[in-house]
Amino acid sequence: MSKTTRHMQKRIGNAILLGALALNLIYGAQYYLRSAESAEKNDVYLNLRLFSQVLERVRQDYVDGDKLTYQELIRAALKGMLNSLDPHSEFLEPEKYDELKKDTEGSFGGVGIQIGLRNEFLTVIAPIEDTPASQAGILPGDRIVKIDGNSTEKMSLTEAVKRLRGKPGTEVTITVLRPSSGAIKDYKLVRADINLPSVKDINGKREFPLSDGQIGYIRLTQFSERTDAELDEALDRLTRQGAKGLILDLRDNPGGLLDQAAKVCEKFLPAKTLIVSTEGRDPSERREYRSRSRGKHLDLPMVVLVNEGSASASEIVAGCLQDLKRAVVVGEQTFGKGSVQSIITLQDGAALRLTTAKYYTPSHRVIHEQGITPDIVVPLTTEEAEALFIKRIPGAVETLNPERQEKVRQIRDIQLERANDLLKGITLYTDRTGSGTKSKPENVAARRTNEEAKPALR
Repeated sequence: MSKTTRHMQKRIGNAILLGALALNLIYGAQYYLRSAESAEKNDVYLNLRLFSQVLERVRQDYVDGDKLTYQELIRAALKGMLNSLDPHSEFLEPEKYDELKKDTEGSFGGVGIQIGLRNEFLTVIAPIEDTPASQAGILPGDRIVKIDGNSTEKMSLTEAVKRLRGKPGTEVTITVLRPSSGAIKDYKLVRADINLPSVKDINGKREFPLSDGQIGYIRLTQFSERTDAELDEALDRLTRQGAKGLILDLRDNPGGLLDQAAKVCEKFLPAKTLIVSTEGRDPSERREYRSRSRGKHLDLPMVVLVNEGSASASEIVAGCLQDLKRAVVVGEQTFGKGSVQSIITLQDGAALRLTTAKYYTPSHRVIHEQGITPDIVVPLTTEEAEALFIKRIPGAVETLNPERQEKVRQIRDIQLERANDLLKGITLYTDRTGSGTKSKPENVAARRTNEEAKPALR
């Protein structure tokens, strides 16, 4: 090998070495800068110093700064911080915390409406039946764009609830956009005492008659402190009448108390069965909710009805009974609200409502932003859904003009019809085979689910 060739190879080798060193230096510098930037973002003292600087400049230089207190500014900052996390986390002033506690106490003064944030819009999850909101014709999916003329664009859930509630007999006007039609309408509502009965029969009462084929029907409108006891009464009445199957209707049920959802499930499950689990930031801190004792209604074939207004606790019940093949779920995709909010009390009666975990079904399906997909999908048109909602409100059909009354009365509840047909098939099979209902219903239900899933999509 010539001297010239060796010299060229040495130069090339040096160039490669220098290039590698340069790349290493560049990547090292970038890593250092990223590390420094990350450290700066997570330096609590550095960022608190920034916060205090801004706080003082507002107090000193804001045109009306002399009218502000440190408490007002800091609480406003806390509200902004919590609201930036997700639609359900909030800093609660003492009076707002008191309002939150009233949600589960059974009664309050308001218009009777369950609301949530969907795609950043203040959206009606479901009106509570027999309340000013339902009687006025407010429907699930409606967007509340104004409350007493005030835009809801940047309004928190707690603030919206505060504006909607009030002394019975007082008025509140809400402006509603109905996405299905694009129509915007003002509703002037008179607040009333909102009582929260949660268990009703097919006629909106508490008589619980059996339909043809000895099929029972129970509708849960929400999960409140009395749901467990009310459901026991209804099931006992149906059992005394000889019910051979049960339709549990969770349509337009916006949820409520987690412990009540668990108590509803355990009525139909063996002891120690997993109902739902929650997982937070640390998966090792998984918490499980299991049935405490053997349910009284293990052998009762069931269908659960759901729709997009079924949320939170409703999705826990539907997901649990579906996963365990204890019931067939019929209807439409549910809302997808499956996060856990913990209440952390603070000084002076304030509190944090902080999202700390997510719900998982027994098979570890996540509910949040996913919802529950029915075993048998039975879609409804907007017109059908609105008509059925109106028919569920006692006396509401009679308030419509004659032409509209006729149209509403002609609408069939095809979801309920499918549920009835499914249960009749199960009870007919068990009656003919003499096998009883202990071991066969879930297998028959699964087979019929597969058979009927395709024609349901029509």
